Amino acid sequence: MDEMAVEFLHELNVPFFKVGSGDTNNFPYLEKTAKKGRPMVISSGMQSMDTMKQVYQIVKPLNPNFCFLQCTSAYPLLPEDVNLRVISEYQKLFPDIPIGYSGHETGIAISVAAVALGAKVLERHITLDKTWKGSDHSASLEPGELAELVRSVRLVEKAMGSPTKQLLPCEMACNEKLGKSVVAKVKIPEGTILTLDMLTVKVGEPKGYPPEDIFSLVGKKVLVTIEEDDTIMEESVDNHGKKIKS
Repeated sequence: MDEMAVEFLHELNVPFFKVGSGDTNNFPYLEKTAKKGRPMVISSGMQSMDTMKQVYQIVKPLNPNFCFLQCTSAYPLLPEDVNLRVISEYQKLFPDIPIGYSGHETGIAISVAAVALGAKVLERHITLDKTWKGSDHSASLEPGELAELVRSVRLVEKAMGSPTKQLLPCEMACNEKLGKSVVAKVKIPEGTILTLDMLTVKVGEPKGYPPEDIFSLVGKKVLVTIEEDDTIMEESVDNHGKKIKS
């Protein structure tokens, strides 16, 4: 029946084949499906990591266009049995294929978390009424929940953003208002060699040296007299001479 289904779906020109968890360790079936050349989505419920490594080795040479879904085959699935960390493990072991998540839990929070962990494919079951007979219905999403899941996933995708940490344009207004500078803790006469006890960090106007530069100022000579609470400006400090140890 599995082979007939593959042929039938292939004739229908489906966009991809979904391999359910119950067939993931059926290696002849996997080979036949992979040879059709269509993208494959392979669930991993009830399987071990050793089995998934074998699945990868079988499918990869025949059809490189496939993905694994972390899945636990229980309906409904309890949170403690989800094991979202398997997603990260799959990403490390199989870095050249997308990793996704097939969820049978109630609600959408865990599925959204899977996306935050890097899941690229998300599968959930849908029902019109969770009270209908059959364990699958209670583990499925009703249409309103599905819509909320899609909205939440798109929101998380935007929020993932960039790994580069920097001052962003949207932070400029807050930085202007709350960003601090190095200021004089006491009056500092012209020609003084700066020590740490002469300096402090406050919100100052105009902006001067940022707080992270305070240690680099120690040992430098001031070129003008700086009044208490005045910002330490770049032009007020000799940046060309060597630091002088006190």
